[in-house]
Amino acid sequence: MSIEPERPLRRDTLAVRAGLRRSQFEETAEAMYLTSGYVYPNAAEAEATFTEEIQRYSYSRYSNPTVSMFEERLAALEGAEACYATPTGMSAVFAVLGGLCAAGDRIVAAKALFGTCYSICADVLPRWGVEAVFVDGTDLDQWREALSVPTTAVFFETPSNPTMTLVDIAAVSELAHAAGATVVVDNVFGTPLFSSPIRHGADIVVYSSTKHIDGQGRILGGAVLGREQQLREVVRPMIRNLGLTISAFNAWVLVKSLETMDLRLRAQEANAVQVANWLEARPEVSLVCYPGLASHPQADLARRQMSGGGTVVTFTVDTDKAGAYRVLDALAIIDISNNLGDTKSLITHPSTTTHSRFSEPERCEMGILDGTMRLSVGLEDPLDLIDDLEAAFAKL
Repeated sequence: MSIEPERPLRRDTLAVRAGLRRSQFEETAEAMYLTSGYVYPNAAEAEATFTEEIQRYSYSRYSNPTVSMFEERLAALEGAEACYATPTGMSAVFAVLGGLCAAGDRIVAAKALFGTCYSICADVLPRWGVEAVFVDGTDLDQWREALSVPTTAVFFETPSNPTMTLVDIAAVSELAHAAGATVVVDNVFGTPLFSSPIRHGADIVVYSSTKHIDGQGRILGGAVLGREQQLREVVRPMIRNLGLTISAFNAWVLVKSLETMDLRLRAQEANAVQVANWLEARPEVSLVCYPGLASHPQADLARRQMSGGGTVVTFTVDTDKAGAYRVLDALAIIDISNNLGDTKSLITHPSTTTHSRFSEPERCEMGILDGTMRLSVGLEDPLDLIDDLEAAFAKL
């Protein structure tokens, strides 16, 4: 077992040490507990476990030592009381919204959502009798009007996928709490390093830990963070009863990934800034969306609630779908993929992939045009990425 430090630890130390549980063998690396169940010394302890008179591991659908290490480490880095890990980011979103909302309840969400998140709000929850209202996330007047009546949950992502628009977390949280709502923020694009929604008034933060937390394209995972009592009441029953359980192997990969997450993200952000500035100067590019640029329409808000612009740059080339495909197909280093947050640079065409379920007028309203591309900047030399983009633009 590890000795508890006498003073609070700083972030870089927490990334390596938080949640560390050593077995009787005193191993250096975190152990991977590949077990479905656990044994009891006697029948009375088994009974006490199931009545929760004592806290111990009983079944890995409920909890697992390796999963606990990941949950405790991420909670420490996020500054949250508790964390529950899930097998995917979408299961994290579903566990929260499905746990919060019941028939007759009401949810207010920003329109600018990842396609599957939008489907949960627009298609799945209404089938259960939940009213879903959508607003322009950048318009506080629309939030104010929508939240003028009692509401159960508020859901948004900031920055948004893929147009990188921001929601004022503090202002919307104040309006939401006055309406009785729980504020849920998808912080995938903000990342645990560059954005801290809980510190700005949000109640619950969700992640696809597949993205920047693993960040190396290996496994799927999700996480929900917030106040311990609320998560125990809302999220824990959903995870236990629906089997939304992350595997011990995936949790172990994520534990090790957290050790290098800040280092990776700082380097990726520096690359993203360089690429975004280059794109902004290109005549082929009509728009660059990146919170780290002074030209971003919400640059002041970005500075207030983010410590960096993140790793994703969305840009629009003045061309049609065929022209966009010529650019994408000409790339030799940057890979075409709908994933993001990876150490390898990845690019996608949102209107035909992540947001293809929306109609063309809906995509246009969101700012997703035929020439719009979302670039997740990795750890390659940024000059090589720029050379790759320049050669691809020559195909227009």
